[in-house]
Amino acid sequence: MTARGLDDLPDIGPSVVTLGVFDGVHRGHRHVLHATMLAARERDAASVALVFSPHPDEVIRAGTTVERLLPPAVTLERLAASGIDHAVEIRFDATVRGLEPEDFLAALAPAIELRGITMTPDSAFGRARAGTLERVAEIGAENGWDCISVEPLIVENQAVSSSRIRQALADGRIEQATDLIGAAPFLRGTVVHGDQRGRQLGFPTANLALDYAAALPALGIYLGRVHVPERGVGPDHPALVSVGVRPTFHDHGRVLVEVYLLDWDGDLYDATLDLELVARLREERRFESAEALVSQMQADEREARRLLSVLQRG
Repeated sequence: MTARGLDDLPDIGPSVVTLGVFDGVHRGHRHVLHATMLAARERDAASVALVFSPHPDEVIRAGTTVERLLPPAVTLERLAASGIDHAVEIRFDATVRGLEPEDFLAALAPAIELRGITMTPDSAFGRARAGTLERVAEIGAENGWDCISVEPLIVENQAVSSSRIRQALADGRIEQATDLIGAAPFLRGTVVHGDQRGRQLGFPTANLALDYAAALPALGIYLGRVHVPERGVGPDHPALVSVGVRPTFHDHGRVLVEVYLLDWDGDLYDATLDLELVARLREERRFESAEALVSQMQADEREARRLLSVLQRG
């Protein structure tokens, strides 16, 4: 659910809340969400995730764009699937940015009656990030609710974070990103008309238009899984995915996401396509001729089918 502002919150009642952007709803987020649900159960309250949108950095530093691991709508879907009682999107604007932490928390009432708030030791909110764990604990003690400290989830000696996952994707480390998210990296786009280059080469592709600033992986060729419910495709239909600038034919530098569905032929135009990235097959390269590119694409398809066979076996 979405609130236009703090005066538009749904009437939830006694609650233990956690707050943040929750981009990716990764393992670190789910660790905190689980702690929130346990704390809520102990206090006979609802568990609530307050989701800031847009990303606070985009408001604090005008002109900044934070690439997203998930479209905002999917973030809310996955939060709901986590078991949290309520995921409420709150618009982060200049008004919210300027609130002192005690004022922000007070503004949750009467819709949300705080019984507790869960935070990691390095998290903070409110004006100038004054709402540290220590300050929020003081506010809670003054107002009769608890601040529950949750240690961050550590994987390979580092805390799991959205920025860490973005870097793994940017480096093409799909397996690591998948491990940190606890799910395959995800993209959602609308299939639009391209220049038909793939069809001319014998590999008709679905060209994706993304309506959000997506965290794309390193340029290259990937094995993916596709779901297009509007066309009865998938879930988990195998595909070859190109994330790149097509250097053999173009020099405009614009990154395109193109999806070639294996063993499928049909019209996907204007449909919403969900894409999960499974593995990186190779980097993007420039070829001296269309024939050389087609030969490599055929090799990519063979490798994709080999990898699919391995994954299916085990």
